[in-house]
Amino acid sequence: MTDGVRLGRAASAAAVRTHPVPAPSPAAAPRLGWLDALRGAAALCVVFQHVGPWLLPGPFRVEHQRLDLGMFGVFLFFLISGYIVPASLERRGDLRAFWVGRLFRLHPPFVVVTFLGALLPAAHAAVAAHVYRQWPTGVGNALMLSDLLGVDGALRVAWTLSYEMVFYYLVTALFAFGRHRSSGPVALGLAAVGVFAGSALPHRLLSGGAVGEAPVVAATALAAVLALACILTGSRVATRTGAAVLGALALTLVVLNGRTAGFESMSILATMFAGATVHRAEHAQIGRRQAVLCCGLAFVGCLVAGEEQGGRSLNLLWTASAGSWCAGFAGAWAVFLLGWLLRGRPMPRPLRGLGTISYSVYLLHVPLLNSLLWLFAVVRLRPEGLREQVLCCGAFLVVLVALASLTHRWVELPAQRLGRRLVPRSPLDFSAPHPSAGPAATNTRERVH
Repeated sequence: MTDGVRLGRAASAAAVRTHPVPAPSPAAAPRLGWLDALRGAAALCVVFQHVGPWLLPGPFRVEHQRLDLGMFGVFLFFLISGYIVPASLERRGDLRAFWVGRLFRLHPPFVVVTFLGALLPAAHAAVAAHVYRQWPTGVGNALMLSDLLGVDGALRVAWTLSYEMVFYYLVTALFAFGRHRSSGPVALGLAAVGVFAGSALPHRLLSGGAVGEAPVVAATALAAVLALACILTGSRVATRTGAAVLGALALTLVVLNGRTAGFESMSILATMFAGATVHRAEHAQIGRRQAVLCCGLAFVGCLVAGEEQGGRSLNLLWTASAGSWCAGFAGAWAVFLLGWLLRGRPMPRPLRGLGTISYSVYLLHVPLLNSLLWLFAVVRLRPEGLREQVLCCGAFLVVLVALASLTHRWVELPAQRLGRRLVPRSPLDFSAPHPSAGPAATNTRERVH
């Protein structure tokens, strides 16, 4: 009797030890405070870059020549996306769930803010009227690829979303073919292209040449929609076909039809893949020596390309000098590394809160600024003196945070909940865990926000 009980307990214990512990559901996965704090800092820098010329012209002139805070902010955002977005995909293990989540995360706030921005008087409208009147512009913005399709962005800040989408396309292709852990070599390769071939990459060769905007937009929309439809079928063959189309489309647009300088396009993508490399090294999916080598060389390559090619490409860049571009780029990497090193420590609550609503802040600040400029024109009054300008900036930030909080609560969160309800429940596994990867490789807990 006693032996039977012992055997039963031993079998039960063995079953407990060998039974896989389920990964936390997306809804239960915790937020990462250090990433939210970095998002908050990045959002403040981008806001200052656009608001500064109007409300703080003196400090802006000093800053803009030496350190482009807008460039700092967007590269910090790119590092954050690179760190967390592939982790989100691999935690779910399903490209269908990934794309449903991405579409419901990005598009609803973008559509709402674009609509509201178009309501301002024509002289101060945050959205040009032809975004709605000309179908190529509307479709290009709906695809969030305006900066790579030769059409005007609905919002001034929307150019960064084009590179976010290209990154998603490339990550999708790598994941579908089991190459998603090659982030380090990919980052290094992209940086090398920027160094050695950045100045040779054409600008809007397709949309601005014999092909024209409309055919390029139509072909891109058709390819992207069909590719996503293939992915949503859940079929392995169809998914890999769709992923290959997205990867080829991303490379074609970046290499042949970019708006900005070639070295900057390559630096953006290299930065995002470097962020993914940091995450992989942290979770023992790759060796730390490999990660340091790839990220270090990619950083140096992008910095060298910016210093050598930036001065010759100022007409394509939204920055004052090659030096200010490089300072913004290097500063973003340094702050991201500092945040990563301090990731186990408490972060300032205001920055974490701002990071939670950073996407709404990012989208809303230009329409709100245009509204303020319209108000200045109506009352024929503008703040004079540093004290009045600082007070006006403070009031602007208070209103911006309040509006972003409302947008986050009433647009972003409901859309994300709807997206989670539509996520397929049967993931399609494309690759087994890498033999060298530890448990963290199959139990990534980060949640994308």
